[in-house]
Amino acid sequence: MEATKIITLETNVKAPLSQVWRSWTQPQHITQWNNASDDWHTPKAENDLKPGGKLKYHMAAKDGSMAFDFEGTYDQVIKNQLIEYTIADGRKVKVTFEETNDSVKVTEIFEPESENSEELQRTGWQAILDNFKKYTEDLNTLEKLHYEIKIEAPAEKVYNTMLDDKHYREWTSVFSPGSYFKGSWEKGSKIYFLGADEEGNEGGMLSMIKENIPNEFVSIEHIGLIGNGEEITTGPEVQAWAGALENYSFESKNGSTLLKIDVDTNKEFKSYFEDAWPKALEKLKSICKSR
Repeated sequence: MEATKIITLETNVKAPLSQVWRSWTQPQHITQWNNASDDWHTPKAENDLKPGGKLKYHMAAKDGSMAFDFEGTYDQVIKNQLIEYTIADGRKVKVTFEETNDSVKVTEIFEPESENSEELQRTGWQAILDNFKKYTEDLNTLEKLHYEIKIEAPAEKVYNTMLDDKHYREWTSVFSPGSYFKGSWEKGSKIYFLGADEEGNEGGMLSMIKENIPNEFVSIEHIGLIGNGEEITTGPEVQAWAGALENYSFESKNGSTLLKIDVDTNKEFKSYFEDAWPKALEKLKSICKSR
């Protein structure tokens, strides 16, 4: 970066690189951390992450007394590695992401403006970077979600429909079109839950069937990831999910079944599951009804 003056800031985020990148670049995350103090917030963010694309963060005082748009144009973007952009006033910003053994080093370099002191700018930008670190690390905290649905069918039918290959693909398509499993549902067995990402790359979760009592209870423990056709059982990506459980309980009630779902998830995917699981269960109910 060519500049007469630059300010360099950095932080180390204990989270997987892919999660750090999403937090930095996706509007739904930007609005959660992009503020230097608690009396300011970013109620809206737009981000067209590509060379020539625009970024626009609407930053405002919570009491409504002040607001402004922070805008820029991207000069270079290398996924999970580098972002360079030019602020609307012509100043340059460079952000790098460097993966280490247990964290991601985020370095932000920017050209200061002339209206405020360099120390004030350093303090403000660092406060935002610190907020980013805390928010992203907090995303790794696992919490339990619970869903249930009454299905007018015997528990045996619900159990078999939910777990057979054909119908599993149908009801889990709500989460991701093309989802499927490979392996066995027997207790102690290894099982893969697979699908394609937005770029068409296949991957998923490496799991183990912790318990399977036919027509009553299934417990799945997530122990790793699948990427590039290989099992990944160590590293920050795995640590974020290791030991997470997904439990299905089937309770018979007068010829019907109360299906209960208990899922461990981190904060990043909580809203996604809260939207998808009820829809998936409704689809499963419909499948059971039509069989």
